[in-house]
Amino acid sequence: MAPKIGVMVPEIGMRAEEIEWRCGDAPVPYDTAVEAMERRVAAIRDGQAPELVWLLEHPPLYTAGTSALPEDLLDPDRLPVYRSGRGGQYTYHGPGQRIAYVLLDLDRRGRDLRCHVWRLEEWIIWTLARFAVVGDGRDGRIGVWIAGRDGKDDKIAAIGVRVRHWVTYHGVALNLAPDLDHYRGIVPCGIAPESSGHGVTSLARLGITASMAEIDLALRATFDRVFGETAACAPAILADTIARRPSS
Repeated sequence: MAPKIGVMVPEIGMRAEEIEWRCGDAPVPYDTAVEAMERRVAAIRDGQAPELVWLLEHPPLYTAGTSALPEDLLDPDRLPVYRSGRGGQYTYHGPGQRIAYVLLDLDRRGRDLRCHVWRLEEWIIWTLARFAVVGDGRDGRIGVWIAGRDGKDDKIAAIGVRVRHWVTYHGVALNLAPDLDHYRGIVPCGIAPESSGHGVTSLARLGITASMAEIDLALRATFDRVFGETAACAPAILADTIARRPSS
C-alpha cells in the first residue's frame, strides 16, 4: 500500500491565503514525492492551490542533482539512485533526516533564486538556534555548516532547489539522526572529505536529542522570520541580517 503523502498541520487562526503545511506520516518514496511536487507546482502556478511546505522523510537513497559527476557515486550498489531535476550534486536521504520541500511562488516573492536559496539557509540557521546549535552559511558552499577545528566544517543541512514557471520546489534536508555511514557511498555535494577536510554531521552526533515533532515545530516557528518579509534578502541587507543571526 502506498504511504499517505501528508496531512495538514493544524494552525490556529490560519487564513485561506496562508501557506499550507504538511507532515508526512511515513517515509515517502522519492519518485512519489517528485510527482506530487510537480502536480502541486502546476496547481500553484494556475492559482488552484496555495503555496506549500511539505515536511517528510524518504527511505534510504541517493539523489543526483543536475551537476552530479559520475565519479562521485562511489558505491552504486549500496542504495537506489535517483536522477533529480534539482540543482546540486549527489546527496543522501533517509530516515532520521527531515526533508522540507518548499513550494513558493516567486512571482509573489521576487524573482530571485539566489535570494530563495539564501532564505532556506537562514531558515535552518534560526531553526538550529532553537536547539542551541550554531549553524552558518559558507561562501562557495551551499548548505548549512557547523564550524569544526582548524577551519574544517561539517555540513548539517543540504539544499537543492528547482524552479518551474517561477514556482520553487525541492528544498532542504536537515540531519537529525540519519545513518551517516551511508554518506560513504557518495562524494556528498561534490565535497570530498579526504581532500577538503569537511564532513557531514547531525544533531545526534552533536549530542542533541530532538524528535521530528520538535524539529517541525521549530521549522514552523522560524519560517516567517525569514520568508515573511519579501524585502528581507541578501546581499542588500546582508550585514544587518548577519548581525541579527543567533550566535549561541
